[in-house]
Amino acid sequence: MLRYFLSTVFLLCLATLSYSQNNQQWTSLFNGKDLKGWKLLNGKAKFEAVNNMIVGTTVEKEPNSFLVTEKTYGDFILEFEFKLDDQMNSGVQFRSESKPEYMNGRVHGYQFEIDPSPRAWTAGIYDEARRDWLYPMDYNPEVKPLFHLHQWNKARIECIGNSIRTFLNGKPAANLVDDMTKEGFIALQVHQIGKPEDAGRKIYWKNIRIQTTNLKPSPLDEVFVVNLLPNNISEQEKKNGVKFLWDGKTTAGWRGVYKDHFPEKGWEIKDGVLSVLPSDGKESTNGGDIVTEKKYSAFILQFEFKLTDTANSGVKYFVTESEHNSGSAIGLEYQILDDEKHPDAKLGSIGNRTLGSLYDMIPSIKEPRARKKIGEWNRGMIVVYPDGRIEHWLNGWKMLEYKRGTQYYYALVAKSKYVVWPNFGMSDAGYILLQDHGNKVSFRSIKIKELN
Repeated sequence: MLRYFLSTVFLLCLATLSYSQNNQQWTSLFNGKDLKGWKLLNGKAKFEAVNNMIVGTTVEKEPNSFLVTEKTYGDFILEFEFKLDDQMNSGVQFRSESKPEYMNGRVHGYQFEIDPSPRAWTAGIYDEARRDWLYPMDYNPEVKPLFHLHQWNKARIECIGNSIRTFLNGKPAANLVDDMTKEGFIALQVHQIGKPEDAGRKIYWKNIRIQTTNLKPSPLDEVFVVNLLPNNISEQEKKNGVKFLWDGKTTAGWRGVYKDHFPEKGWEIKDGVLSVLPSDGKESTNGGDIVTEKKYSAFILQFEFKLTDTANSGVKYFVTESEHNSGSAIGLEYQILDDEKHPDAKLGSIGNRTLGSLYDMIPSIKEPRARKKIGEWNRGMIVVYPDGRIEHWLNGWKMLEYKRGTQYYYALVAKSKYVVWPNFGMSDAGYILLQDHGNKVSFRSIKIKELN
């Protein structure tokens, strides 16, 4: 009996110690009484401690205002609760900075978005005052309904190495792989307002706590990953079935159109970048187009591309090589173009030859934030669903969508230059093509996930 009693006491002590150690891993960032450990940057919106909450209030004629931790954090797990009583935009910064040499000290860096608008991008990752949207919640739309206005919502941010993940009310939301900023402060944002009647709107935060040691990431899930590391596939992507379509080093898996080998000239592989070299600005007169050795039917194709001044190129899909065209091979085309300077942008119909368009058929949306400056890397994506639906994406924005085999699709073909090709774009499977249009355009991080 004594032995049983001592064993029970020992086990209870171990459990208590374990519980205590687990609790000690969390540090509260808010003492519930005042704003000690925080400071105000940029704007002068009102922040105050009320009833164990931090309450932020909008103020007229003030820019974005940030209540910033005095400490900085690198790897961590952050949890907090937030509530909105009005339709106001907000967010929580992390791994963020404010430097005099950068926009006169403007706060910039990663942001956990709080977005009660119909767009519903709460828990997406925005790059404040830097690169714009990195992970809009259109990538993971199942999470959109999880945000509740007028109610407390639970948020979690995991920053461990290059992995950045967000969670909303217990569900995985955004998954980003990036290495731009490895450490920075955490900040609560009260967004600027455009109308006097929007003054006085409030956002509430509570139970703000952080863990910086013994970090254990949440299990891998099936959330779509945005990976900004060049030619890199994360463990989550591998689990999701993402594979390299180009290995970043060789010509393996690719060949010239109508050829059994890769072009002897016109293409260059250097420092993890595949580039079509400049020639005369015409279709396939130097090295010529290149295509995958394998055909694909339903897939998610991701690629990064960089334009030079006045450049033209494209990524084509459902290419069959059956047409033997004298110029570029025939296929549905994701247009890659310098819209400002290349004349092709003004041809076609209603802008259907501009960047991100379905070339000569459907124009891309006119969202200026989706378009990077010439010389910067862009993130392109083509999604082909098994049911025939297709989407074009550019830098996190859905540029267009359509469905093959519909009356609308056939009407588009009938009005395009492809009307001369029977059953254009309707093959069950086809090659993926990178176009040589005589201008230097570079590609990297070319990945694919096949869909069932």
